[in-house]
Amino acid sequence: MTIHFEIPSEIEDQVRSREIDLNEKAREALLVELYREDQITHGQLGRALGLDAYETDGVLKRYGVGLDLTAEELQEEARSLRLARPE
Repeated sequence: MTIHFEIPSEIEDQVRSREIDLNEKAREALLVELYREDQITHGQLGRALGLDAYETDGVLKRYGVGLDLTAEELQEEARSLRLARPE
């Protein structure tokens, strides 16, 4: 899906001068907001952003969003941690 919207040129100039990828920033913000509104799961958010669970948690933390994981997602996190833990 492609979404288009306009922002004031002064904001565009400000952001472009910092070499921020506006498309990626807007995409990330929309996906995080969908997660915040319980429209998508933690796993869906991570897959959409191309991130693993840990990196997805970091994105959510940057946006000040708490983790609202389902029981299945918590079980998957626990399984991943067990697999990653050295014996």
